[in-house]
Amino acid sequence: MSRIILEMGTGNDLYGQDYTKAARRAVQDALHHSSLILFRSLGYDHAEMEVNVTIAVQQPDQVDAGLVAADLPRGKAKVTVVKGGLDVHDEDNGTVSVIATAAVEACLDIDPNDWVLS
Repeated sequence: MSRIILEMGTGNDLYGQDYTKAARRAVQDALHHSSLILFRSLGYDHAEMEVNVTIAVQQPDQVDAGLVAADLPRGKAKVTVVKGGLDVHDEDNGTVSVIATAAVEACLDIDPNDWVLS
């Protein structure tokens, strides 16, 4: 599989301290930055695409990777959650704002010999 697209996104949950919500918003942000017209243009099937998602949050075990994967509109999804992102503490109000980052990779099994620059 060759990576053909890499998009990044950021999402947050300012009041609920919900890591899954922040992760899903980060993925949606990344998806809104990309357009996969190359599939239609070159005759590839979206179902053949692998979509690898890496989510970074301060508490990776709090993310439901299945819900994140379910948000992806195309391809075969694989979601990995790692430590990263930010927790912003508001000591005055006793709240934590969760900030997640996401990297979304679209991969396709293509033969480099099928491509020729003209």
